[in-house]
Formats: sequence, structure tokens, C-alpha cells
Amino acid sequence: MKNITWIIVMILAWSLLPASGQDTKDKPAREVMEIVIKTSAQCGMCKERIERDMSFEKGIKYVNLDLETKDLTVRYRTDKSTPEEIRRAVARIGYDADDVPADPEAYERLPACCRKGGHD
Repeated sequence: MKNITWIIVMILAWSLLPASGQDTKDKPAREVMEIVIKTSAQCGMCKERIERDMSFEKGIKYVNLDLETKDLTVRYRTDKSTPEEIRRAVARIGYDADDVPADPEAYERLPACCRKGGHD
């Protein structure tokens, strides 16, 4: 009988504890936004590189580069990333991102076909 009482007390105490991770009042919304960035991408290798590398960036949910327009469409979580961070990430890969110039060292590591003027 003592064991049953002990079990009931433990169940009641456990059920009265606040549930951790379930209170969403103080958590930022997990809103997903979309941004379109003009890049300096030139070829299919650029597309593969940018889409692959960007998919590892924090908060990125979707990436697609349209080679005809050189527009990079990115969907991201607003609680994890910002448009500025996304542009800087593209620049770190070696490509211009709107008004953010490519990182010079990353740009120099790109194959010749991926540099500006490599393909038209």
C-alpha cells in the first residue's frame, strides 16, 4: 500500500510541474520570409555551388538560382537569419549579392567560368 501511495504522489507532483518547451509566449515567431537577391553567377557550376553552400546556412529553408536572370530566391526563418546575413553568406561563397561585393579571396578560388565574364 505504501508503494501505491508513493506512486500516486509522484504522478501528482510530476503533473503539476510546468511543461518545459511548451510555453511559446516568449519565443519569437518562426515566420518564413522570401528574398530575391541579384547575384553575379555565370554558369551551372555557380548554381550548384550557391544552392549547395546556402542550404547549410542557418535558417535557410529554400534556395533557387535562376541563371537567366541571376536572381537567387531564398526562403528563410526570420528568427534565424536576416537579409543582410544572407547577402554576406553569398558574398563569402565568392559572388556579388545585390550591393554586397564578393569576398575577394573566395572570388579568386572560383573556376574561371564562374568569374564575371566567364560565360554570357
